[in-house]
This record gives sequence, structure tokens and C-alpha cells, in this order.
Amino acid sequence: MAADLVLLSPMAGWAAVLDEVPDPVFAERMLGDGLAIEPTEGVLWAPCDATVISVHAARHAVTLRAAGGVEILIHIGLETVALGGEGFEVHVADGQAVTAGQRLIGFDLDLLARRAKSLTSPMVITDLAGHTMDLRQAGRLVAAGEPVIELTWGETAAQDIAPVAGPTVERRLVIPMIHGLHARPAARVAELAKSFPAEISLATVGRRANAKSPVGLMTLGLRHGDAVLLSATGEQAQAAVAAVAALIEGGMGEGAPIAVAPESPETSASALASPAQLRGVMAAPGLAVGKAVRLFRAEVPVIEAGAGAAHEEAALSAALAQVRARIAVMAGEGDKARRSILGAHAAFLEDPELTGQARRRIGEGKSAGFAWKAAIGDYVEALRGLRDPRMAERVDDLVDLERRVLQVLAGEEDRALDLPSGSILLAVELLPSQLMALDASRLAGICTAKGGPTSHVAILAAAMGVPCLVAAGPAVAAIRDGTCLILDAEAGSLQVAPAAAALEAAQTALAARHQRRAAARAMAREDCRMADGTRIDVFANLGSLGDAQGALAAGAEGCGLLRTEFLFLERETAPDEDEQAAQYRAIAEALEGRPLIVRLLDVGGDKSAAYLPIAAEENPALGVRGVRVLLRRPQLLRTQLRAILRGAPGAKIMAPMVASLAELKAVRAALDEARRDVAFEGRVDLGVMIETPAAAMIADQLASEADFLSVGTNDLTQYTLAMDRGNPELAAEVDALHPAVLRLIAAAANGGRKHALWTGVCGGLAGDVAAAPILIGLGVTELSMPGAAIAEVKSMIRTLSPGACRKLAAEALAQDSPQAVRALSNTFLTGGA
Repeated sequence: MAADLVLLSPMAGWAAVLDEVPDPVFAERMLGDGLAIEPTEGVLWAPCDATVISVHAARHAVTLRAAGGVEILIHIGLETVALGGEGFEVHVADGQAVTAGQRLIGFDLDLLARRAKSLTSPMVITDLAGHTMDLRQAGRLVAAGEPVIELTWGETAAQDIAPVAGPTVERRLVIPMIHGLHARPAARVAELAKSFPAEISLATVGRRANAKSPVGLMTLGLRHGDAVLLSATGEQAQAAVAAVAALIEGGMGEGAPIAVAPESPETSASALASPAQLRGVMAAPGLAVGKAVRLFRAEVPVIEAGAGAAHEEAALSAALAQVRARIAVMAGEGDKARRSILGAHAAFLEDPELTGQARRRIGEGKSAGFAWKAAIGDYVEALRGLRDPRMAERVDDLVDLERRVLQVLAGEEDRALDLPSGSILLAVELLPSQLMALDASRLAGICTAKGGPTSHVAILAAAMGVPCLVAAGPAVAAIRDGTCLILDAEAGSLQVAPAAAALEAAQTALAARHQRRAAARAMAREDCRMADGTRIDVFANLGSLGDAQGALAAGAEGCGLLRTEFLFLERETAPDEDEQAAQYRAIAEALEGRPLIVRLLDVGGDKSAAYLPIAAEENPALGVRGVRVLLRRPQLLRTQLRAILRGAPGAKIMAPMVASLAELKAVRAALDEARRDVAFEGRVDLGVMIETPAAAMIADQLASEADFLSVGTNDLTQYTLAMDRGNPELAAEVDALHPAVLRLIAAAANGGRKHALWTGVCGGLAGDVAAAPILIGLGVTELSMPGAAIAEVKSMIRTLSPGACRKLAAEALAQDSPQAVRALSNTFLTGGA
């Protein structure tokens, strides 16, 4: 019998049956039957004449409808949705008719090999439409365009299905899956829906899909945070809705916090009761008393249809030029932090991929505004899909650029708020350009519902000296304009409409704080000694030559952590030995002979370099990072060691993320080899970063080989508490004063003492005033912190006695929460003990 439809291989490679696919969604045929191909070339071709039903937003999958209603899904690689479109180039559009052998998608085979779970690419017939399937090729190499599947009509044709009668049950949901309703969750929803006799559907704006059709669900294009209406009609409708809703809302292992949508002042104030106190995460330190000023931005209206490609091209070019010019003016008026952020914005505007995507859509008949918004949206989705909170925070910069260009296209202009003096700005989220437009002299503080402590808004606020609290939750939107507020960033709290006594106490504390800071700054350059003369080194954490110059002015006695990543990141190739040596020399000279501790390159996890590819990892924070990267690339390690010895011969060297004595010994061997390479005769101290519980618990072993220990409390805290420090949902709970973290720091200090080594702290806890006396009491003799914290920490240490600090530390270790530890320390400091 002749085949009704022959499907050609959509790519060149090794053909296999679906049973061999390392993913149960395909191997168990949840989406349908077909075959899989391990590609040897980076092009996906149409397997037959068809119409494109949809190209997935992440560009890794396409669904086609062939003659007779046959629906075909082709999925390039496995778990490639997480790439967010990176490495894929789409050549077709939804609704487009294609012919057999036409190019559909190009993809970067090398990139997928490094970062995808597998290159195996299933081609699945999701709806046979009454056909039977005959798999012709499997278990061998096939060429693109070679026949691989035959479809023929079965003995029984599909029959019309009568409409389902009965009650209808509805429920509104929000999609929690970080990558939206892609193949895997769509298959699971469809599989569950098929177990009920009811007719079940999901609907979003203007689109509806049968929940029993995985391809239909995928064509809805539902993304993380999208709202959807789940409905079921007929027998067991109530049970069907409950079961499907539970499956979707549970996240299916891919759930992520749902962002709070910006609300208008009118609706938000009525929807939420104003609380007495909100908890958030410090993004910039300080205490502020002031009146609430709300900032909620309205969406810029965008129409989809263009007025001709030439017209829209010209409009987009003019808008980009205007925004570019404004950025240049703002950069010329700002400080280093502002110039750096605006430089990143300017680079985005020059990105040929970004502007190219927008112009491609204009060529398809879209307006300039629609095309720009869609192109930005692709990048936003890609960044959010990286599982990297710090990269995800860069989304704000793209959203900022999207808005600024759209405003120019729409002839609108953001009017800067006319802030009254002493304003505490409230927003669901704040864009960098909005903050830059404000009069900092009138801004007492900032509190946002969303955001993260390493966002560009946080960096700007710190540079402006404005206390900033982020991730305070949706209740921020309920606070009315003019409400009296007390914002204590270090305590992570926002008091709403405080009582008179609390307000008076805060104002008194604020005045006293100003006086203390002025006195502390006056003595910042003096050496730091405790009340009995005990020496405590107060150093600065540095990330550039400019940081070194600023740190000395702030009173730093040296550098306890030079983050060398500034030399390696955001470039196409690694710096050579001469370039590194020159930079280390310049920083050493800027410190004018003061101590310098250079941390070896620490990449992986939340820091990546394009020329140092690291295979995709299920959990990058627990993967190849820190010293593990260096030991796997010995030439990179030896080059950096030689550069340090040449450029800063008096510097100490510190190895990051060490978890075993073997790793430290391997670095020591590499250092000895580098010493021989450059004929280095002097002493070189090699220290260890204590950043994992493992390192803290074997600190005595590490101390037998090391010359000093330095605790990195940021990573140590997240690994100890099993909480991602970049997760805004958990940010308020990731507190390094947790007793468990303090006990590990004590273990590290005790391990160092056994071998007469000093122990320092160079993580965020070192600059926390409440933590300093506890750390000193645990045996820490060196604190390295941001320059802004140095004067106040030094001033406080001068009032302390070693005995009192040891007693406080012992009491802190016995507490049951970080809140209790902070309360204990604050009582200690205010009581003058």
C-alpha cells in the first residue's frame, strides 16, 4: 500500500527510536510517536510540505501541520528551553507555509553540546489524524531529506465527537514554570487531562487549547507569570479542574516565584491592608525617616501593525539615536557607578543581535514599537532562563531601555517626580533611569516590592548614599502617599505610620548616627586598635584600580580581597600574563606598600566567561567553580600565578572555593612551579578561602598547608543554610549571623590557631557593624569590607575590649536564630559593654 505521507529526516545525524531518548516525556511517548536524531549539522529542515503552527518562544522547537491534519513536533536537543533562544536562528514564522527541505531553524551545534542536557532531537507525530505510522529508519546515520517515516490511513477513520454536555467548572491560574508551558509540562498536563472524561481546556487572551493536546497547549505560548483560565465541562469536571490546577500550580519541578504585577495606586491601596511593618533585604545601608512618595509607571501603548517598513525603520533608528544621545549626556554628569551602568545601556543599544531582531520584525510588517518590545522580550526571557539571579537582575536594564525607546516612539516623556524633601520612594520595582532622574538631595530612602541586592538600582542607591530596601513584598503597594515611614535598611525593616515614641527614637538615632559617622570619618585613616591596644586589621575588598584609590581615602589599611575577575569577565579572550602583571602592579603601587591579598580567578556558578566554557550544570553553585575551574585549566592557573609574582611580588595569594587539602596542595604545587618559571626568590604566602562547611570543618588540616585563612561569608552562608543568596524569595532569610554560620567561622578560627595562623573575614559580614565584635570574639583578627563601611567599623572597634567580645561571641553561638544574635549584639553595642 502506498504511503499517504512520507516524512523526511529533518536533520543529518544518527536516527534512533524514541525509547533511547533520555527523557521520559519522549521515551514514554507522552507527546506521540516518532523517532529521534543525534544531529551532526546545525540545521533543521522541514520534513514535508506543511504549515507552521508555532515556533516556541525559546526558538528550540517547531510544530507543523501537514496534509490530512497530521501534526508534527520537532524538538532540537533536550532541556534547550533553558537557553532562552541562545544559539538558535529561526527562519520561519507562525502560520507560514513551508515546503519539504526548507530551512526552518539554524542552531549552534557546539553551544548545544556544551550547555544542553543532550543533542538528541525528537521528531514526534503528536496527532496522527487517523493515520498509522511506519518507522523506516532507525539505528543508523541518515542524511537530511532522507525518508524516515511513512504514514498511511488506518482501517477506521476518525469520527466526529459529539459535544460534551454537563456543568462547566473554571479556575484562574498563573503559570509558575520558569520556562513556561513548554514540551515537558505540556505533555504532563495532557497526560493527566486524558484520564478524565470531561472536556478540559486552557485559555489565555484570544487563544484556547484542548488540555488533552500537548501541542495545542504549547501553541498557547504561555510563559512564566502568565495568567490562564482552566475550564472543564461534563463528567468529573470538578475533579479534573482540581487535579490539573494542582499539577500546574505545583510547578512540576520547574516552579519559580511569581513576580507581583505593578498595580495602579487606586487598585493597590484598596486591595491590600497597609501593614505596620514590612521586612525586606538591604540593598544600600542607612536609616531614614520620611514621607511616602509612590512611583508606579504606566505601560507605554504599542500597536502591532506597522505603517510600512521604511517608515518604521526610520522611526526606530531615530528613537535609538535620541536615547543614545540622552545616555551620553547623563553619563557625562554622573559618578563612576552611574557611568558604568549607562555604559552597559549604551552597549545594549549597539547590540547588532538586538537591533537586528527588531528590524526583522519590522520587515514582517510590525510597528517599530512592537518590534522593539518583542526583541527586548526575547532577551529578557533568555536572561530569566539562565538560573542565575545576578544575570536575571540585568533584566531591569533591558526593561529600562525598552521603556525609554518606546516613550520616544510614542512621543511621551517620563516626568521626574517633584520630590518633597525627606521623601521615601516606594515602587513595585524601580528602573535605573528613573532613579537617576531623581534629586538625591530630597530622597531620604527607597523601598521596592521586588528587586535584588545586587541590581543596578541597588548599586546606584549605594553610590548616592541613599538607604535602600528591596524585596519587601506586594504590601509596599498598599502604602498611601504621605504616610510617615521609618526605613532601617540594616535591620531590613520599613515601619509604616509609626507611633510618636518610635518616630522620636528613630529621629534621635538618626541624629546620633550622623554625629558618629562624622567623627568616624575624621579618624578613618588612623590604625585600628581595640581599647586595650589589640591590633585589628581593617582592609578593603577591591575589584579594580579605582577601588584601590578610593579605599585608601576611606581609611583602608590594605586590601584583604582583590577580586581578579574584573580582568577576566566581559571580554572575548583571557588577559595574557603581561596585561595581568601590569594591573596587579598598578594596584600594589596604589596601595603604597600596604598589604595586598590577591584572590585567584573565581569563575563558575554566578560568574561566567565566554572563553571558559563550562558544560551545562543542574546546579551551577554546586558545580565546576572556583579552584575547580583552575585545576582543570592548569595553564590558566600558572599564567595568573606568574603574573602576580611579577606584578605584585609582595602580595599574598588566596585560593577560592577550596574544599579539600588535596586541592590546596595542587595550588601550592602550581605556585612552586610558577616561582621557578620567573626565578622568584622571596616568600609568598598562600591562603585559603573558607567558603564551604567542608573547609570550615577541616580548617586545621588546611592550616597545616596554608599560610592564612580567610572566611568568605557570602558563599559560606548560602551553602550552610541551603539557601541561594540570589533568590529574592529567600533573600531576607540568608543572614550570615545565623548561629550555624557563626559556629563554622569559630571552627575555622580554631583550626587556624592550632597552626599559629591568623584568620580573616572578607565576606559581606565583615562590614556589618553588628557582626564585628562577634567575629573578633571568635578569633578573627582581620576584617575586609567595602570602603564605605570602613570608618564606622573602625570607630566601633576602638571601643571594644577582647574579653567582652569573647563573652559576646560565646553567647551568640548559643542563640537559636540570626534575629536573636542581632538583638544580642545591638544590646551589647548600645549598652557600651
